Amino acid sequence: MSPQMLAEACARAMWRDDHASQGLGIDLLHVAPGEATLAMTLTRAMTNGQGNAHGGYLFALADSAFAFACNTYNQMTVAQHCSVTYVAPGTLGDRLTATAREVTRKGRSGIYDVRVTRDDGTTIAEFRGHSRTIDRTFLPAAAEGAE
Repeated sequence: MSPQMLAEACARAMWRDDHASQGLGIDLLHVAPGEATLAMTLTRAMTNGQGNAHGGYLFALADSAFAFACNTYNQMTVAQHCSVTYVAPGTLGDRLTATAREVTRKGRSGIYDVRVTRDDGTTIAEFRGHSRTIDRTFLPAAAEGAE
């Protein structure tokens, strides 16, 4: 199985049980080894008392992109540490896109950066996630070698 095929198979397996992302109306747009792009439209329930996007929802979108990016190698991977910097407000109806990319991965640890943008290209948030693999896989080992 090619690295791209493996990434896609892992994403399908992960998406099947990702009730949090699905429940927030997040769409999985792209996955490749070490990267993922997800999008979400801000609903009224996602706005705070100032009428802006609640930071928790921005974090959730970025965290989901991080999760899909770091789980593309058929080694289940969890967040070890995450941080987010909010750069500009999101508003009701904004379509936000979170683009995650691998910065480094060595042994059981990885670092991933996620940029959350509006459709007009404005950066809303910057997120950095540190990952740690665990002793589980999405696919049986035999499936990895299949072409």
